[in-house]
Amino acid sequence: MRTTLTLDDDIAKKLRDIAHLSGRSFKAVVNDALRAGVEAGRIADVSRPYRLKPVSMGQPIGGQDLDKALALADRLEDGELTRKLLLRK
Repeated sequence: MRTTLTLDDDIAKKLRDIAHLSGRSFKAVVNDALRAGVEAGRIADVSRPYRLKPVSMGQPIGGQDLDKALALADRLEDGELTRKLLLRK
């Protein structure tokens, strides 16, 4: 199968060095390295599911119920509008 992949510079250099010293083709060295990695199970280690550990951030300041955040925002906005209107008089 023919495919294109991008290798990091340090890995490509090591693979080329191995190919040169062993007298084998670059393709053969890359295939052997990939085969050894897959057989060693290294790919399975990388694909572990991401787990997030929740952390309590405490109660909100002012004791406001944030489940009703839109109502809180409305009250704060109404208060600010009232303050601005009173400053114009």
